[in-house]
Amino acid sequence: MKPTQKLLALTLILCLLFIACLPDDGDVSNYDKDIERLISLKTEIEALAATSVCNDDSDCKYIAFGSKPCGGPWTYLVYSTSIDTVELETQVQQYNQLESIFNAQYGIASDCAITQEPLEVICESNKCVAVY
Repeated sequence: MKPTQKLLALTLILCLLFIACLPDDGDVSNYDKDIERLISLKTEIEALAATSVCNDDSDCKYIAFGSKPCGGPWTYLVYSTSIDTVELETQVQQYNQLESIFNAQYGIASDCAITQEPLEVICESNKCVAVY
């Protein structure tokens, strides 16, 4: 084989390998749709929690929110029992599961730091506040 033919063959092989390694457009659009779904659900959950009010410390609760790739939650969401807590807790559980699947599917990485759980939640000026 002549040097020119070898170079042409090598160039062709490298081009084919490069093209084979490019992400499928379907994967990109699925990623975008999945991230939009997570953002939308997170916004909805945070908006619901923000409407909660309290009169006493006993009205306040918290729940693990989000799913870190290494395990555990990203944060703890504070809310009161003045809202539909079953709905909120169901949405948070759904969000956590979807984010866990998203992390695994797209190979998401993060620090493996443990998120500190609140020592308690108290009612201050009719809003639940986490105490660390």
